[in-house]
Amino acid sequence: MLKVAVIGLGNIGNTHAPIYMANEKTQLVAVCDIIKERADKAAARYGVKAYYSVADLLQNEELDAVSVTSAGVENGGDHYEPTMQCLEAGLNVLGEKPISNNIENARAMVRKADEKGVYYGINLNHRFVPPAAKAKQWVDDGKLGDLLLINMTMWIGNPNNSSPWFHARALHPHSVDVMRYYCGNVGRVMAFFNKAPGRDCYSNMQVSMEFENGVVGHLTGSYDTNPRHNLERCEVMGTEGRFVLDNCYEELTLYPRRSDELTVVRNSIMGGLSGFNATFTNRINRWIEQVDAGVPRNEIDASGHDGLAVQEVIEAAIRSFETGRAEEVPIA
Repeated sequence: MLKVAVIGLGNIGNTHAPIYMANEKTQLVAVCDIIKERADKAAARYGVKAYYSVADLLQNEELDAVSVTSAGVENGGDHYEPTMQCLEAGLNVLGEKPISNNIENARAMVRKADEKGVYYGINLNHRFVPPAAKAKQWVDDGKLGDLLLINMTMWIGNPNNSSPWFHARALHPHSVDVMRYYCGNVGRVMAFFNKAPGRDCYSNMQVSMEFENGVVGHLTGSYDTNPRHNLERCEVMGTEGRFVLDNCYEELTLYPRRSDELTVVRNSIMGGLSGFNATFTNRINRWIEQVDAGVPRNEIDASGHDGLAVQEVIEAAIRSFETGRAEEVPIA
């Protein structure tokens, strides 16, 4: 049984912790937060010990893995220090997205995990749903033929205005990860951003992408929409057909090029996902399964390398907007 701890007990940390408690392969043994009241409240809720620093946690607990669910600037500013401490201690780490809002820190975290030979994953949970897996199977089985293009839309209503790049860095690791899941590495990007009236944050973005395999793609993102309407849509087209995946898991449709007969996969009310929070359960349970099984490190789904790769795309998009030209995406 894997002994685990959760570091950072805001809303997301309190989403991770019950999943570890419910999984028969893990034992939640501790929680940690620099805010004492948060740590104490979570410790009482889960019946485990509270710590107020990562150093004390590592000194006093024998752990196999941790979730780092801290937040910080652009939801990623506080990930670096606890992640590096845990990786240096030889622990397997599941980090929240974004891997970091600082690309140099993100690169250092991935290098450290490689150096220590431990598992490092990122909570890119949008791909961990049955319809996304079915769509990936269609791609792998050649039902779309040779891939040609991908269009991705992700928009929510979020008034956060804390930094110019909060929208890009905090939300769109999910979008880019879904695009890479189907189409592979991104080679170049060209991006345009704008701010809604009264905004300091670039709350809308359009990013054109050229993938290394020749697929062309487009990402539309916004923080200025009604969250009760459609939030997410992914469309992938190839020489023999296309699929459309609506709202992460609600409905998947295959449109064959040479037939009028569609294949539709809907989220079932019997046995389907109960809601968006179930994507966290799926992702974390997959992380537990792979770590417990000791799979090769390069087989970890939504790995640290994947988390870095999506952040490299986002940083290249920001550079593109600033320079007014297409920008190369470094290899993660």
